[in-house]
Amino acid sequence: MKKMIKKLTVALTIASMLIFSLSGVYSLYLPDSYRVTDLHNVISPPVAGVSIENISSVTAVPAASSSDSHQGTYNGRLMLGGVIPIKDVTLDLSEDIQVIPCGTPFGVKMFTQGVMVVKTDTVTVNGRTCCPAAEGGIEVGDVILKVNDDSIRSNEELSQIVSHANGEKISLDVMRDDKNLKLSITPVQTSPQGDYKIGLWVRDSSAGIGTVTFYQAESKTFGGLGHGICDVDTGALMSLSQGDIVQAKLDSITKGIKGTPGALNGHFDNDVAIGTLLSNCETGVYGYMEESPADNTPVEVASKHEVRTGSAKILTTISGDQAQYYDIEIESINYNQDTASKNMTIKITDETLLEKTGGIVQGMSGSPILQNGKLVGAVTHVFVNEPEKGYAIFSENMLADLVESTAKNRDIAA
Repeated sequence: MKKMIKKLTVALTIASMLIFSLSGVYSLYLPDSYRVTDLHNVISPPVAGVSIENISSVTAVPAASSSDSHQGTYNGRLMLGGVIPIKDVTLDLSEDIQVIPCGTPFGVKMFTQGVMVVKTDTVTVNGRTCCPAAEGGIEVGDVILKVNDDSIRSNEELSQIVSHANGEKISLDVMRDDKNLKLSITPVQTSPQGDYKIGLWVRDSSAGIGTVTFYQAESKTFGGLGHGICDVDTGALMSLSQGDIVQAKLDSITKGIKGTPGALNGHFDNDVAIGTLLSNCETGVYGYMEESPADNTPVEVASKHEVRTGSAKILTTISGDQAQYYDIEIESINYNQDTASKNMTIKITDETLLEKTGGIVQGMSGSPILQNGKLVGAVTHVFVNEPEKGYAIFSENMLADLVESTAKNRDIAA
């Protein structure tokens, strides 16, 4: 009997250690905050045995559309098996948000805030090589906002200022990693004719084709791409000064194969703007359009903890102007709150789509993902060596940045 009791005690001890160890893993894996629409029916995270309990108000205000519902911030606790606490979390109560899933191609014409440095280069002066830009502290990825205290808007403006400086030192206001720097460069004469150079290559604009993820009819706003527009040479996110949305048409498909990404090939249908860009950020591009590019039925935006591994569908256009639904599998979910866009790994399972594109191709970024009748995310990246697989972003993350973008725009307008 004593041996049995001892064995039972050891087994219980080991079981307790495993449970608390599992609780610690869940604490790191699961988010610290949740967007919910009903405190009386809070959907639990997609982990067996985990629930959200002990909900209490922190800040709450009456909702505009319901006398017995209060929007605001609430506290809750993640529990394992309803007994073991995992961690305290915050719940942001908001109304159901509905958007029109689109999956339609669009063209982007974007002009940067200032000019972006894409390369520094050496110049030759009297048989000697130098790089005034690098010597002055300029780095690839820097954004030059002002020269001699005057705003700079194009490559041509910078070139003219350098030429007219006649070798005199010029001052630069530079943005680097959200920090403002004051630098100076002295142009050098590279020819007897008086050509002055600073050894700098810059870019002031970008253009391309992507996919609209969703349109919000009430605010006439949209979100697309699921990732930001980055400079092709530096990989740095391009700062937005202004940008237009134009209609785009697809011409052909370059099928993706292992090691070589495919692409949707198309062109701008015309130069008439159908929308305006408000922001270019890590989770996508956002802006205004007078009309929805698709007439699909509005759906709710799912909270990230509603997303489940398993079957889902993407809505995308690969030819013509009509988006189609295709089958995919959500293989894994990443709740790390520091990861803005690579929140899910997905796999194309639809034979028709695989036959035509080979999987995920360039230009498909932003294609909405729907599961259980809700918008759960958008396609963002392809795995180069496995073109049928790629990353996707939570639609909740895109919606949050859309709200922030429109709020900033209202503040600027005011």
